[in-house]
Amino acid sequence: MSGVTVLTASYAGAASAPAHVRLAGLIDELPGEKLVRRDAAWPIVVFSNPADAVAAAHELRDAASGVPAGELLRIAVHTGVVVGPVVRHAEQLLEIANPGQTLLTATVGAGTDLGVHRLKDLGSPERIFELTTTSGPLRSLDRVPNNLPVMFTSFVGRQTQLAALRTQLSGNRLVTLTGPGGSGKTRLAAQTAAQLAERWPDGVWWVDLSAITETTQIPEAVAAAVGVLVEAGDRTRLLVGQLRTKRALICLDNCEQIIDGVAEFVVALQTACPEVSVLATSREPLDVPGEAIWRVPALAPDEARLLFVERAGTEFPESAQAIRSICVRLDGMPLALELAAAWVRTLTPEQIEAGLDDRFGLLTKNVRGVAARQQTLAASIDWSHELLDPDERRVFRRLAVFAGGFTVDAARAVCGRDGVLEIFGRLVDKSLVVAEAGRYRLLETIREYAGARLAEAGEVELIRDLQLDHYLAVAEAAEPLLDNDRDKWRALIEPDRDNFRAALEHGLQAPDADRGRRLAAALRWLWNLQATGNEGIGYLRRAIDRAPDDRTLLQARLLYGYATVADTVDPFGYDAAGRGLELATELGDDRMRSLFLALVAVGEFFTDFQRAWELTAEGRRLAEGIGNEPARNANIALQCVLLALWDRHDELRPLFELITDGLITSGERGIASTVLTVWSESLASTGAPVRAVEIAERALAAAEPLADFHRVGAARAQLAALLVRIGRLDEARELMRPLLELAETAGAVVPNLGQVMGLISYWSGEYDAAVEWMARDTAPDSPLAGTFAPAMLLPTIAAALRAGGRDAEATEALERCVELARRYNLPRILADALDQLGRSMITGQPDKAADLLHQALTIRVDRGLRTYVIDSLESLALLANHTNRGADAVRLATAAAAARIEIGYVAPADHPVLPSSDEPPLPLDEAVAYARRTRGARGRPSSGWASLTPTEEQVVALAVEGLSNPEIGERLFISRGTVKTHLAHVYAKLGVANRTELASLKRP
Repeated sequence: MSGVTVLTASYAGAASAPAHVRLAGLIDELPGEKLVRRDAAWPIVVFSNPADAVAAAHELRDAASGVPAGELLRIAVHTGVVVGPVVRHAEQLLEIANPGQTLLTATVGAGTDLGVHRLKDLGSPERIFELTTTSGPLRSLDRVPNNLPVMFTSFVGRQTQLAALRTQLSGNRLVTLTGPGGSGKTRLAAQTAAQLAERWPDGVWWVDLSAITETTQIPEAVAAAVGVLVEAGDRTRLLVGQLRTKRALICLDNCEQIIDGVAEFVVALQTACPEVSVLATSREPLDVPGEAIWRVPALAPDEARLLFVERAGTEFPESAQAIRSICVRLDGMPLALELAAAWVRTLTPEQIEAGLDDRFGLLTKNVRGVAARQQTLAASIDWSHELLDPDERRVFRRLAVFAGGFTVDAARAVCGRDGVLEIFGRLVDKSLVVAEAGRYRLLETIREYAGARLAEAGEVELIRDLQLDHYLAVAEAAEPLLDNDRDKWRALIEPDRDNFRAALEHGLQAPDADRGRRLAAALRWLWNLQATGNEGIGYLRRAIDRAPDDRTLLQARLLYGYATVADTVDPFGYDAAGRGLELATELGDDRMRSLFLALVAVGEFFTDFQRAWELTAEGRRLAEGIGNEPARNANIALQCVLLALWDRHDELRPLFELITDGLITSGERGIASTVLTVWSESLASTGAPVRAVEIAERALAAAEPLADFHRVGAARAQLAALLVRIGRLDEARELMRPLLELAETAGAVVPNLGQVMGLISYWSGEYDAAVEWMARDTAPDSPLAGTFAPAMLLPTIAAALRAGGRDAEATEALERCVELARRYNLPRILADALDQLGRSMITGQPDKAADLLHQALTIRVDRGLRTYVIDSLESLALLANHTNRGADAVRLATAAAAARIEIGYVAPADHPVLPSSDEPPLPLDEAVAYARRTRGARGRPSSGWASLTPTEEQVVALAVEGLSNPEIGERLFISRGTVKTHLAHVYAKLGVANRTELASLKRP
């Protein structure tokens, strides 16, 4: 390419003075122009041809190999247009090189491709090449986790300030860069963070607060930048709890508009997080203990001139005096200089200088506590505004309505459509609008200025109305995506969250709130993202209450939105689902009725499974009748949960296959995660725990993009529980560690935390800890005491109690578990409790133990719970061993051991010692049959009434009453196929051929 190519070189690490002298001598031997610059730290050689520079790099490397310390030499080569920026970029490339490495940028075009890397000048990632062959990763910005902003212009000067800030950050955990808007605080802070990034191995995180107007949004913004989860409530406590052990730098940019909130947040952060440092930019200090205040000075005269020239794109040697005057009169303020330089396309430097006459102080009336520097910046902005034509001014001031950036379409909507794109482009060229990856924004100082001009023009209400109209149109046009592609909806809506907030506020405050209410209804799913549920139900409740007597579909949609968001943040508060179902029924809207039926069923779920099932069955019927797949899937998802609890796994799997792919492809990640979680538990119970882990990982992957604390927490908990059961305890603990820190440091209520941590503790042999973890959720006064939930924990808590020597408490817990399991029809839980009770009675009541253990085995076999059949075989082996049936004990124990290995089901720490044998083990099904055959004199006979199992007896009673197979299945919560199998066993045992003969038999 045309231009110049720069070669620079240095030693890695500290080098002696003689080494530097030798390097200078080697550089002098190279062809090319030796450049002497005061701001160049190392020798610089300039070439007109990239090939010559590459040849010189080879020559320098060969020469260095023959001198002391030559192996430490690093070389960098870069090609560009203007010498100054090319030199700085080459020096940045040199900074990431390892000892003995020669690096080239893609503009040079030679060498081994090292991939794409980001230099510490904060430019975009670029491809790097190497002439040498070395090992070790480049020392690029990518080595440290970060989200530092991409800067599309070079960083000029400020080397003294960078050095001073490095020192400040070495001795202070809070450094605040203060100064007026446009003084370069943001750029200097970002460059400092990039240069020092390796000090903070857990990341350097940039948080732009310019769009934040509420203190409660600060931890939300920080969490989003760092990539951690916070939930509704005290988000600051939740956030600092997760950062407590991190070594990180948090960069808070533009703090001034919420200075008190930032100060409070920083105090909380630094109190709880001893290795987190904060670098802040603000127009005024935070005024908190331990703050190091660093006032950003103006650029030095030479630096200011260099900045102006670089941004102008040409040297203007004939205008040196005018440029010096511009720099002095603008007080070396970077933004002012950049705004001035933007005019060189149409004005000479002399005309720009003349334009500054009598322009100072024009913004002071709009700024509280104005300093001289702020007046200087105000003069520059006002001067730029004066040079705009009337159409440009109209577009410029109207852009002030946007918060957090905007699109071209949004700009056209509020600024008018005739010629606006051309005008908009001119504003970008003049640095009044910043372009960033397809979106645009006004720098905050510029936005404030434009906002003042908007108010002066009396257009505030008009433009806010236009903004509301635009974002309402965007939201309503995107609504169909909520049914078929929620990921696309999220990508479209989420970037404008701040603008939607502003539009909602305006719309809901208006005398006629119809547009605001429509917008709230269209945005309902936005509040399921980023843990903003409480904020969302606030907007939705306001929208509902603006027209409390409304009986239209709009009100039904608002109630539906409220109910879906409240499901995870306030499920027992305002009964939006019930009200919505009543209204949808009144309106005759089957789609909304189906959706509301699913939500009402969720409310019934904890206390009345059968009622919940009936509601979802009706909702599913309605949805299938109108061909609405999303409504159908919502109802089927809850049916999956119910079927899993009832252990009707044969019916469950077809439903998984029916809806899972559709949920994922449509972006319905919340429901998809729940369904996959249920599927994983079903697999774990039915003999495939390893496969279950894979499905649980899919559940977590589905939930994570939502950044929703409830969904992600529940998915993590399920995956951890499965990892425990296949023996990966350390991974389970690590997976739960962030959630555990939230609970311990911030008091967060994490879904299933007690259950999972109790399981981990029990499996690890920490029995007291297991009991303590689960005690709150199983206590009689627990919020969940009146639901089925305690039953799910009681088997584990009982096992921990008994392993810890607390037998009486264990028995009490199991008896309570049996009662709850029978009440809610939880077969797996019932079998777990019966099995443990049976084990506890082996020594003192072997007959009773046998009965309980075989009841547990029958339930597990009938329900297909193959994983837990292993536990039954081990329990029966213990019983056989105690009753002097050694051969039976060996056969059952070896079959169980082999099955554990085969399916990957690992035993807990208190697993009993069982007899073993070298003989080939029985397959699992044969072992079950063997256990039943060898029950002994105390067992059931092979025929006659006494041979029937408890389930078979129930089937007989209902068959004699005249119930059909489907009706029996519905009553006993088993499939019709299972009923048919039970009847076949009954006929064989009783010697009858059909129902008629069965009904005629007399029971002794």
